Amino acid sequence: MDDHQTQDLIKELVHRLLPSAESGGGGGGGGRDAGGALRFAHRLLSSRLAPAVLPDEHALAESIKRRLAASGRPDDALAFADLHSKLSARSRPASLWPLLYLLDSLSSHRRAAAAASCLPNLPTAAPPRNAASGAAAGAGGRPGARAHGAPPGGVLLVSKDPNIREIALREYTELVLDEMEVSEAALVRDVLYACQGIDGRYVRYDKASDAYDLPDGVRVPRSTRTLVRKLCELGWLFRKVRGFISGNISRSPSDAGTEVGTVAQAFCSALQEELSDYYKLLAVLESYSLNPIPTPGSDSGVSGNYLSLRRLAVWLAEPAVRMRLMAVLVDGCRGLRGGAMAGAIHGHAQHGDPMFQEFMGRLLRRVCSPLFEMVRSWVLEGELEDVFAEFFIVGQPVKAESLWREGYLIQSDMLPSFISPVLAQRILRTGKSINFLRVCCDDSGWADAAAEAAAYVGTTTSRGGLGYGETDALEALVVEAAKRIDSHLMDVIHKRYRFKDHCLAIKRYLLLGQGDFVQYLMDVVGPELSEPANRISSFQLAGLLETAIRASNAQYDDRDILDRIKVKMMDHGDGDRGWDVFSLEYDARVPLDTVFTASVMKIYLKVFNFLWKLKRVDHSLTGVWKTMKPNCIVSSPFYKEGISIRAQFVSVLRKCQVLFNEMNHFVTNFQYYIMFEVLEVSWARFSDEMDAAKDLDDLLLAHDKYLNSILEKALLGERSHGLLRNLFELFDIILQFRSHADRWFERIYELQLRGKGKQKSKSKESGSWLDGGRKAMIQLAGELFRKMGEDLDSIAKDYTASLDAFITQLPMQQHVDLKFLLFRLDFTEYYSRVSSSK
Repeated sequence: MDDHQTQDLIKELVHRLLPSAESGGGGGGGGRDAGGALRFAHRLLSSRLAPAVLPDEHALAESIKRRLAASGRPDDALAFADLHSKLSARSRPASLWPLLYLLDSLSSHRRAAAAASCLPNLPTAAPPRNAASGAAAGAGGRPGARAHGAPPGGVLLVSKDPNIREIALREYTELVLDEMEVSEAALVRDVLYACQGIDGRYVRYDKASDAYDLPDGVRVPRSTRTLVRKLCELGWLFRKVRGFISGNISRSPSDAGTEVGTVAQAFCSALQEELSDYYKLLAVLESYSLNPIPTPGSDSGVSGNYLSLRRLAVWLAEPAVRMRLMAVLVDGCRGLRGGAMAGAIHGHAQHGDPMFQEFMGRLLRRVCSPLFEMVRSWVLEGELEDVFAEFFIVGQPVKAESLWREGYLIQSDMLPSFISPVLAQRILRTGKSINFLRVCCDDSGWADAAAEAAAYVGTTTSRGGLGYGETDALEALVVEAAKRIDSHLMDVIHKRYRFKDHCLAIKRYLLLGQGDFVQYLMDVVGPELSEPANRISSFQLAGLLETAIRASNAQYDDRDILDRIKVKMMDHGDGDRGWDVFSLEYDARVPLDTVFTASVMKIYLKVFNFLWKLKRVDHSLTGVWKTMKPNCIVSSPFYKEGISIRAQFVSVLRKCQVLFNEMNHFVTNFQYYIMFEVLEVSWARFSDEMDAAKDLDDLLLAHDKYLNSILEKALLGERSHGLLRNLFELFDIILQFRSHADRWFERIYELQLRGKGKQKSKSKESGSWLDGGRKAMIQLAGELFRKMGEDLDSIAKDYTASLDAFITQLPMQQHVDLKFLLFRLDFTEYYSRVSSSK
C-alpha cells in the first residue's frame, strides 16, 4: 500500500469519526475541525508512542467479541468475528493487533465521552497545545477554545503528549524535592546501615522507643517516614539476633553456672550462618545503592540496578521474614539449654509454609546434631558425654547395687518434644544395660551386640549418622540395640550368675520351703532360743545352723549357695527371748543385689519372721501332743486311782485334748494355706514371668509382683493390719497353752515320781503313814486338776474370742485368695453358726 492510499484511508477514518464534517459538507467550521484532526492524526501516527500493554491479537479480539455480546449486540459480535477472520487470512503474516487496538481505543474513548456528556458538572479535558492552536484558527483565534460541535475531549489524550508529560513530571519532581530535606539515596544508605545495626547520618537507634527512626526535625513526607520505619524493623530484629549470638559466644567459660552448652553453641552457629547469607545480600544492595536514582522525567537510559526505598522494601521482604523468625526463636530459647532448647525450636517448626519448613529444618539439623550424638553415644557405647547437663538422661554417683534403680534418670524438662516418652525410656534402659554389664557384671560382650544392632539398621558405631528429621531411623536403632543388649544381659544374669537358683534358695531357706531343714533347725536351736536374747551367742547359732544343714537334704545344695545363708540377730530389748530376735539372711552379692536390695531383703526378713513364728506355733503344738498322747495318759497312775480322781483327771485331759484339736486344726490349715496357696502359687507365677522377662526391668517388675503377692496373701500388707493383729493374738494364746501344758504335765510328773518314792519307802518300814500319804497326794492332784481346768477354760475362752474375731474379719479382705482360707478354716460352717447364735 503506497503513501497516497494510506493518507486517503486516514482521511476517511477522520471524517467517519467527526459527524460535524459530514453534516457540514466539508466547508466552514467543520472543514477546519477536520483539517486539525487530520493533522493531529498524522502526528500521532508518526510519533514513537507505544501502548504499555503486551500485543496479543487473539486476546484483544476475544475481548471485543465479549464486550459486544455483553452489551446486547450478538449480531455485531458475529459480524466482527467473521470480518476479523477474513481480514486475518488476507493480511498474514502481518498482525492485526495495532489496528484492533486503535479501533478499540477509539470506541472506549467515545463511550467515555458519551458518559461525560451526561454529567454537566464535570469539566471537559483541554486539548493538547498543538491541537488547540490548530483549532483556534477556525474558532476566532481564542486560545484553548474547543471547536464547535466537537465532542468533549474528542480523541485527544493529554497523557499522550510528550511535552505536557515532561512538564508534569518535572513539576512532580520539584514538589517532591521541595518536601524532602534529605535525598532518597541518603535514606537508602542509612537504612542499609540500620539493617546492620549501625547508626546512619539520619536514621539512628532510639533507646527510649527501642527502634531505628528518623529524628522529628528531619523534614520528609509522612509516607517516606513510615516506609523507613518499616524497613528499619529488620535492623531491630538483626540487633536482637546478633545480641543473642554475641552474648552466648563471648561468654567466659569460667563463669559458674553460665555455661553455654553444645546445643546453644550449635544454635548460635546456625544463626551465624544465616546472618552470613544476610551480609552477602547487604553487600549486593550497597553496591546497588551507589548507582544514582533516576528522577521522574529524567533520561530513561539510566541503569536499572539502582536502589530506591520501594525497591529496598522488595529486596528485604524475604530476609525480614527469616530475621523475624530468628528473633522469635531467640526470645523463645532465652534461658533454655540442651534438649529444652531443641524442643522449643522444634515447636516453631510445625508450619505449613514450605519455605518456613525448609528454613527450620536446616536450622534444626544444626541445633540437634549434638543431642543426637549424645543419644548415639549412650545407646551404642553407654557413654554419657554431657558436660553442660543438656541431655535428657542424667547420671549420679551411687553404689553398684543402686546403679540400675537410681544411677540414671530422665529429666523431663530436658526431653525434646520430637522424642516420645516411650522412646526416651527405651533409650534410658539401653544405656543402663550397657553400664550395668560393664560395671556390675564385668562383661564386655555388649560391644558386639551394639555393633550388630548398628549394622542391622544400616548405621555405624562411629560419630554421625543420625540427625533431625530421622526419628524413624533413631527409633529403629534404639529398638534393635535394646533388644540385642537386653538379651545379652539376660543371658549373663541367668547363666553366669544363676539368678533363678538363688531365688529358689531364698524360697527354700528364708521362706522355709525346705521342710526337713526347718524341722531340724527348730529342734536344734529351740532350747537355745528359749533363753533371754542377751545371753545368746550368734556364733553358737551359726554352728547350729550348719548342723541343721548337714542333717537335712540341704547338704546336697551348691556350696556357694549354702555359704550365703547366715544367722542374723535383730535388735532386742530386755524382755525379748531368742525366738523374738532370731532370723536368717541371704548374702546377695553384685550383681544380684540389684534385685535383692536392702529394702527387698527387709521384706524377706519380715516374711521370714512371720513364717518362723508360724512354724514355732506348729512346733509347740507338736510338743504338746507328744506330752499328752494316749499311751502317756493311760500309763499315768492317776488313771488307775479312784473314780473321783480318775474322772477329774480324764475331764481335764479331755478339755486339753479338745482345745489342742481346735488349735491344731487352725494352725494346720493356716500353714497349708501359707505354704501352698501363697508361697507355691506365687513362686509358680514368678518362675513363668522370670523366664519370659526380656530385660532387667521386666525381671525387677516380676520379682516385685512376687513379693507383693506374698505380702498381700499372707496378711502382711498394709490393708491387713487388723487381721494380722488378731492372728498374732491367736499365736500368743497357742504359745501360752503350750507353756501351761508343759508346767501342768511337769507337776503331774513330779507327783508321779513322789508317789513312786513313797511306795519304795513303805516296803522298808511298817506303819500307817501310807494312807495319809496317798490322801495328801490325791489332794494335791485334785487341786492341780481343778487349777488346770480353770486355766483351760480361760485359755479356751480367749482363744474362741480371738478366733471368732479373726474369722469375722476374713470376708472383708479384698484379696480373693483369702476366701479359700476362710473355707478351709470353717468348711463345716461351725464357727459361722456359733457366731450368729451369739
